[in-house]
Amino acid sequence: MNAIKKSYIETFGCQMNERDSEIMGQVLSNADYIPTEDIKQADVIVLNTCSIRDKAEQKVYSLLGTLKKLKAKKPALIISVAGCVAQQEGKRLLTRMPQVDIVLGPQQIYRLSELVSKAVAMGKQQLAVNLSSSFEIPRHIPPSPVKSSEDEQTATASFKKVVTIMQGCNNFCTYCVVPYTRGRETSRPHDDIIAEITVLANQGVKEVTLLGQNVNSYGRTNDSTLQHITFPELLRNVAKIKGIKRLRFSTSNPKDLSPELIKCFAEIENLCPHFHLPVQSGSNHILKRMNRKYSIEEYLAKVKALRHIRPDIVLTTDIIVGFPGETDEDFQATMDLLETVRYQGAYSFKYSDRPQAKSVAFDDKVDEQIKSERLHRLQEKQKSINLQENQKYEGSIQSVMIEGESKNTDGQWKGRTMSNIIVNFDGSALSPGQEVQVKITEGLPHSLRGTLV
Repeated sequence: MNAIKKSYIETFGCQMNERDSEIMGQVLSNADYIPTEDIKQADVIVLNTCSIRDKAEQKVYSLLGTLKKLKAKKPALIISVAGCVAQQEGKRLLTRMPQVDIVLGPQQIYRLSELVSKAVAMGKQQLAVNLSSSFEIPRHIPPSPVKSSEDEQTATASFKKVVTIMQGCNNFCTYCVVPYTRGRETSRPHDDIIAEITVLANQGVKEVTLLGQNVNSYGRTNDSTLQHITFPELLRNVAKIKGIKRLRFSTSNPKDLSPELIKCFAEIENLCPHFHLPVQSGSNHILKRMNRKYSIEEYLAKVKALRHIRPDIVLTTDIIVGFPGETDEDFQATMDLLETVRYQGAYSFKYSDRPQAKSVAFDDKVDEQIKSERLHRLQEKQKSINLQENQKYEGSIQSVMIEGESKNTDGQWKGRTMSNIIVNFDGSALSPGQEVQVKITEGLPHSLRGTLV
């Protein structure tokens, strides 16, 4: 009888990486590896890395240092580094970290089990970081394996899924490494997406998020395989799949937000009224240096159009503070934008140089202390806006899809509104994926509290 083989996957960074980790888990499951939550029990360890920010990259190297000791005690252990740091560093990573057996880039994750087999059989390090301009996302990804633990992630897995519709990026923002680590845009064929979501819906999935680096430009690449379907058309076709109660998407570049996509929020009943629309800066001067290809005036016009057609839509964003050349006036323009748009959530970060990004060569870098001060001011301002906007829900009744038991309060459940706001409330005999009506009693900076109706 064969010994049980176990795999452990650690994910760093964005939602795209979370989906890639799920795919790698599926690939290893097909090779008879059972997932484990205990890294010390694993026969294969995968670190799925992110190089968007320096902090995430340093966490990877810190963990690899720890794994060197584990490898010394367990020589047969296979350590794999996947994702953007793997693509960015390539062979240098194998040299710097000899305890690593496999380095594979984002386009190569589907080969993971093959590379593990080679590493075991040959006892040699494996490198797979080729980026192909003709890369196509594989047609079929099998369902995720069911984990043995009963944590919240397992609970949500049965009703809530992310589906990749495209990969890579053609925009070349000056601060960003995605075109260099994930390659150029490639859109997945419409029929493949519909087929996968239909299978998921038949398995009980109720909420689907369509995922890509820039979903707005879906269908503009590899046209021969796409049947000339636009992103709004794809949304409408996914929305018709029986069993899909909630439909979301992420992420979007404002320059590609079309009137047709805006109309979808008024015309598609199960399209959630939440739009993550990264602005990055409120200054036209900085946006031009970032190569974002839109002005603040154009951005605000699209915000106005969204709110005209769907007044209850919730907008969230990404903001980079301290981009090279950012003056006090540029930063104030971003602070003013927060008040103008009234986002209900913002992922904000200090600028950091990333390898291969064009902004590395910019010579007018902002002092670290100034960046820290600006980030603190911005986050405090956004926190205040979050609170004010969430307090507007007090007294209203919201449809909430349950995600699981609340981690913070015993006896409470956690769920999300259609607009993606977390709600905590008391309840019993409930289950993940169930939709309930909740009366909101209190708005907090990052969530709502309520009672079951």
